[in-house]
Amino acid sequence: MEKVYLTMKNAGAVNIAIGIIMLITGITLGVMSIVYGGILLKRKSDVEF
Repeated sequence: MEKVYLTMKNAGAVNIAIGIIMLITGITLGVMSIVYGGILLKRKSDVEF
């Protein structure tokens, strides 16, 4: 039984770590999208097709 609890503890720790990494990555990509979107809107008069 002790092995099962140890495995569940390790799996929980890994899931929390992955969740934190995904949260940070999502926030970073969201901020980058907003910043570069603003840059594109600011320079939209320079874009010609």
